[in-house]
Amino acid sequence: MADWPVASLGGKTLLQYAQTPNMDKLARLGRTGMLKTVPVGFHPGSEVANTAILGYNLKEVYEGRGSLEAASIGYELQPDDMAMRCNLICVADGRIKNHSAGHITTEEADVLVRFLQEELAKDEQFANVTLTTGIQYRHLLVIKGGDKRLRCTAPHDVPGQEFMPLLVKPKLMEAQPTADLINRMILRSQELLATHPLNLKRVAEGKDPANSLWPWSPGYRPSMVPLTETYPAIKSGAVISAVDLIKGIGHYAGLRNIEVEGATGLYNTNYEGKTAATLEALRTDDFVYLHIEASDEAGHEGDIPLKVRTIEYLDSRVVGPIVEEVSGWDEPVAIAILPDHPTPCEHRTHTADPVPFLIYYPGIEADSVQTFDEVACKQGACGVMESEEFMKEFMNC
Repeated sequence: MADWPVASLGGKTLLQYAQTPNMDKLARLGRTGMLKTVPVGFHPGSEVANTAILGYNLKEVYEGRGSLEAASIGYELQPDDMAMRCNLICVADGRIKNHSAGHITTEEADVLVRFLQEELAKDEQFANVTLTTGIQYRHLLVIKGGDKRLRCTAPHDVPGQEFMPLLVKPKLMEAQPTADLINRMILRSQELLATHPLNLKRVAEGKDPANSLWPWSPGYRPSMVPLTETYPAIKSGAVISAVDLIKGIGHYAGLRNIEVEGATGLYNTNYEGKTAATLEALRTDDFVYLHIEASDEAGHEGDIPLKVRTIEYLDSRVVGPIVEEVSGWDEPVAIAILPDHPTPCEHRTHTADPVPFLIYYPGIEADSVQTFDEVACKQGACGVMESEEFMKEFMNC
């Protein structure tokens, strides 16, 4: 939900402009600061930022999105497996129109992914390739014996750009066969998907077709230590998200995944359901990681009014009810609120700018900050933190 100042909003960021009385109240009662969630040298992806927020050293554990997607859907990677996040995207006139195939549903995507797997399996050159359905446009590609030393492009970073120059390139000569294999698969997927009945139906309904695979973010199984082994206060924990890679991070962090019906990852997600699941989990678990994707997707779409609405929904339908409920509990609950990374509407992709955060628990010594936003939190008592420092600070509550 972090953003840049927007001229049409009087030079305010969306967090400054939105009505967020509950987050502002916690900022007044708690302590605030800024957090660099993207270490130097890393791409500002959600997998990087969320892993850093949870206190992991990215240089030691980072293996891309693919391995996280695999964990979230129960695919146990073998030592010689290379996993990649694999989007279903929309290509129009040789350009990437959008990274989500017009926000295709999981049910529709499953039909296409299964179709592609069956067709590719008929071709010997793709014998070591496995496609598995994930959620909505986010899926999993596993290449047995694949080489992860590749230069790939995240499709949400390049809307409107020609796709051919963005095909996979090897970082080293040894990875050339893997790059060639993936590029052949992309082009073959476009041939296969162009006339699929489901895509023809989507076009007839005025929707974008899912007419290309787009693999990116390669890696192997990460070596992450469960949070219970790092923080003695955490005996058990849970993760709540509609996004596969967040569930994957939670899996490797030793958190149980809680599914919430109607959680979509979009502005129409089940906010009340996620709130109820969080409160239920807090009755038995020491640590709950609640992730809501809606503002990120609105940022990718460049939709300022929609993103403001998602921020206000988060405040009124999630933060407010959670704070009101736990305030009456005998056992105090510590709360932290922060974006994982900015997704500025006028930029339409992630940036590595520091994000504002707040930490609140009963009895905490408050700082002077009065509102929760990118400008006010720069004056917070916690200053500017980096990666693992935030989790250590929060667990000291």
